[in-house]
Amino acid sequence: MIAKKTTKNQITLPKKVVERFPGATYFEVSVEGDAIVLRAVETGRADRVRAKLAALGIEEDDVQEAVRWARSQAR
Repeated sequence: MIAKKTTKNQITLPKKVVERFPGATYFEVSVEGDAIVLRAVETGRADRVRAKLAALGIEEDDVQEAVRWARSQAR
């Protein structure tokens, strides 16, 4: 199988490869010797955490403020 890199550095994975990883949306990319290696990454847990935070109305600014507060208490 061959995949071509576009001018925007994008590669379309061959259908036979993608079919082996149903549901995979993200891939970890690494280099091993002269090979580019893709490993499917399960994002389900992170997605569940994001959904829970959204349901609670917690936003990024809230998290940053909580981190600042926690760091100030550790001093």
